[in-house]
Amino acid sequence: MENLSNPEQKTLEQIEALSEKLDKLQEEIRGQVFGQEDVIQKTIITLLAGGHALLVGVPGLAKTRLARTLGTAMGLDEKRVQFTPDLMPADILGSEILDKDSTGRQHFRFVKGPVFSQLLMADEINRASPRTQSALLQAMQEKHVTIAGHQYDLPTPFHVLATQNPIEQEGTYPLPEAQLDRFLMRIDIDYPSIETEKQILLETTGNQETPLSQALSSNDLIEAQTLVRDIPVSDQVIEAILKIVHSARPGSSDNPLVRDYVIWGPGPRASQAMILAARARALLQGRFSPSIEDVIYLAPSILGHRMSISYHARAEEISLDGIIQNLLESIR
Repeated sequence: MENLSNPEQKTLEQIEALSEKLDKLQEEIRGQVFGQEDVIQKTIITLLAGGHALLVGVPGLAKTRLARTLGTAMGLDEKRVQFTPDLMPADILGSEILDKDSTGRQHFRFVKGPVFSQLLMADEINRASPRTQSALLQAMQEKHVTIAGHQYDLPTPFHVLATQNPIEQEGTYPLPEAQLDRFLMRIDIDYPSIETEKQILLETTGNQETPLSQALSSNDLIEAQTLVRDIPVSDQVIEAILKIVHSARPGSSDNPLVRDYVIWGPGPRASQAMILAARARALLQGRFSPSIEDVIYLAPSILGHRMSISYHARAEEISLDGIIQNLLESIR
């Protein structure tokens, strides 16, 4: 520690100061969302990295509960939108209405939609039309929206937690690649174990509920997001990230599985997401710098929605997850 420079020493002190609050945050969420440790970790990492998350799982796996819990525990203004085929962009962004002032003069007044929140829960996002889905694109990437030629900044911080049902596809509109790429991570939620489900039954069907306390403030989250970008990353980790991302692209990969079965691979945003998420995981665990183990842990959730396999691969029962795991062997 004596060999650290002044900026590095300051970063280490900030990490230590935030560690207690982040531990408290995880404890609060575990008291509300049971048996989903991996999901909780990756969702917090996404927010610490300043990104958006796509939660994929069948109904009833506490996706909405997780978003609501995060909003309370992190002191964020949280809103929820149930996406349906008849949902219009104005239902999310807001619209201008004709209003009268005290003198009887008519003028247009902008009424903000639910996107003007710090944490937006977009429930079953793939049920909305492409037009409505695309309304979130500018907001997610640029943190502002444009209505009738006027630009309106979104609150800070701003995050989208979107949910998607992977099984029922009738009446849905698959998210386009451009929008999928806006999500820092795709987080798959699996069924709970029998022990966890027993805990869910006991904790959620009685008259008593576990109290939920605020562990962070929105300013704490902004401070953590700034700190994440100051955490140093070794050349070894950067090279591992570049290697895994480039090897996932059919045009530049020497991996036969990628060349034969992958249609398109991840772009530069995947590398950016990987390095930010690795730093965020290091912060969450109270470490000064990320490791290759962080890259291995995060890669499936960061690369999975940024790659596509051919029908030929599906016919031969070759999964995308299997290809990603094969790629990770090169950096282990």
